[in-house]
Amino acid sequence: MFESNRRAVIGTGALGAAALAMMAGKAEAASMSAQEKANVAVVNAFLKAGERKDDAGSLQYLAEDCAYRYTETAPVDKGHAAIAKRLASFSDAADKVELKVLSTFAAGPIVINHRIDHFTSKTKPLLFEGVGVFFLKNGKIKEWTDYTIRAVLANEWPKATKT
Repeated sequence: MFESNRRAVIGTGALGAAALAMMAGKAEAASMSAQEKANVAVVNAFLKAGERKDDAGSLQYLAEDCAYRYTETAPVDKGHAAIAKRLASFSDAADKVELKVLSTFAAGPIVINHRIDHFTSKTKPLLFEGVGVFFLKNGKIKEWTDYTIRAVLANEWPKATKT
């Protein structure tokens, strides 16, 4: 009797999990507000400037007193001069920069994106997978932190991962 009850519980649990998985795939996020769409556009334009290695052009999307942390454990860079120096430390070493946005979410003044950043270089190739969290105020990025999922030299990136 215990065995049949255990099987019923396991079977019911498996069906429940399958139903939840199917429902999760159908769930849709609420439509973005006009302000959220504008914030996403600012972040996307900022990233496009980064792909062009246009560090000076990138600064137009940042508030003058913007705070940036290039990883969750890094010290904060504050202001255009410090952030320009930090961005240059990545872009100057790269022959090519590709910032592939995998997904984007916006809630009010916050934009979150999941990205894979690929810095092609003969001397320092780097792949970074992370989540960028951007806080916008008055149409400018006021705070920005990248949270690392993984960062490795390009030749160490797992072959099974699509970039």
